[in-house]
Amino acid sequence: MPLVHSAYIAPRLLRNGHAQTIYPAVCRRIDGVRYQRERLELSDGDFVDLDWSCTGGRSAVVVSHGLEGSSQGNYVRGMVRAFNRRGWDAAALNFRGCSGEPNRLARFYHSGATEDLWHAARHVAGKGYERVALIGFSLGGNVTLKLLGELGENVPAWLAGGVGISVPCDLKSSAEAMARAINRPYMRRFLIDLRAKLRAKQARHPRELDDSGYEALRSFRDFDDRYTAPLHGFRDAEDYWARCSSRFFLEAIRCRTLLLNAADDPFLAPECFPAELAARHDWVHLEVPRHGGHVGFVGQGLHADECFSERRALEFLALDVPTAPRLDSSPGTPHGATAR
Repeated sequence: MPLVHSAYIAPRLLRNGHAQTIYPAVCRRIDGVRYQRERLELSDGDFVDLDWSCTGGRSAVVVSHGLEGSSQGNYVRGMVRAFNRRGWDAAALNFRGCSGEPNRLARFYHSGATEDLWHAARHVAGKGYERVALIGFSLGGNVTLKLLGELGENVPAWLAGGVGISVPCDLKSSAEAMARAINRPYMRRFLIDLRAKLRAKQARHPRELDDSGYEALRSFRDFDDRYTAPLHGFRDAEDYWARCSSRFFLEAIRCRTLLLNAADDPFLAPECFPAELAARHDWVHLEVPRHGGHVGFVGQGLHADECFSERRALEFLALDVPTAPRLDSSPGTPHGATAR
């Protein structure tokens, strides 16, 4: 059954979850990715931006970033580059308000907002690709897995599969993990970034996005109770977490899906490692390397310029990647076009 033994061996100096989390975010540089932007207008009057990096291939991958990330993140650009090198086109989705320009509506993006990713995936598929794959990091991974579960038996033939990396698939337990003292520097950074986003939109939506007293917020529970829940139709943070955690949608997935979560990820709680479900599931593969941190998986040796997560996604989606022995069987393949 799809409980996958991981071949990832972390560099000796990065066998620590915090080191793996921080090092690639600060020190990694990705060359060779040149984006062209395409704006997708949405039915509710808002928009999202897709950043394309095309090779003229017949397959395409849609890559989704994490909380307060964007297509410019090292981890997104690294994944785009890895797929481009093997002849895939890539479309990096910027969630609402994450492309460098505030979105129009008071609402933002959130961990369960699958409609925008689905709109982007169908748009990419409509360009004539034979197959399209979805890859999501952290929050984007939760959105990806939730979408695949919502599709269930109705997954279209062109959808080759999905990969979720460092996914907080149980939002409540992850929020509680982030509230721990050791994670306060990360939490503080997220709250600072989220406040900047609120302030960029306050002139247009002063009532909904009032940030008076924001300094009192200390956790995702505080933020989600005050902003995420009321802005997006949830009763409170608990209701949001219960309705949007991809953990509760995994059972329904009916296409090849990989969940890659490191055992030393400081952002994740035990509930984010659904081993029992994966052990009996025909489609959901769970891989838990001993090291990797949050969106880390730093490469070494001959493959130092590519992260293990990039090579593993390539391998899982059935490309012939010369790396450590194949961990899984049953390959698949996807198709491409242009844009922007």
